[in-house]
Amino acid sequence: MSDAPVVRHARPGDLPRVAELARMHAEYERAAPPATDLAARLDALLFGTSALRLRCLVAESPDGEVVGYATCVPALSTWDGLEYLHMDCLFLVPEQRGLGLGALLMDAVTAEARALGLTEIQWQTPTWNEGAIRFYDRLGARAQDKTRFTLTVEQ
Repeated sequence: MSDAPVVRHARPGDLPRVAELARMHAEYERAAPPATDLAARLDALLFGTSALRLRCLVAESPDGEVVGYATCVPALSTWDGLEYLHMDCLFLVPEQRGLGLGALLMDAVTAEARALGLTEIQWQTPTWNEGAIRFYDRLGARAQDKTRFTLTVEQ
């Protein structure tokens, strides 16, 4: 245990809690729940033999409980001809918001971008999520108006 919250890379033992947080995140964003085997899928993506470039960071409260997470992966901007870091998720349990952990997670995501030599991070949040928008505005992020589409590809 520590006197201060900690942000670190996820370990395999964290993945059931990350999956639980992802379910809470999906519910908060009024989205369909994640896959029931999400912890196993994340394990394969993060630690398996065919591991992708996915990164998962977790936020621990001072008592050692994982109370939030952020995931990110490099992506490509055709228009810029450059890679950037796409932050897919950032979520904290409600009672941990406003205590500085969100900023610590963003600092860790920024450090991942720097470590990869990437100069930009991109992400999205629902237009109704005013708390997140205020948080990102305070960080100096700028919003871009776009609509995200999803197309299921039948196999």
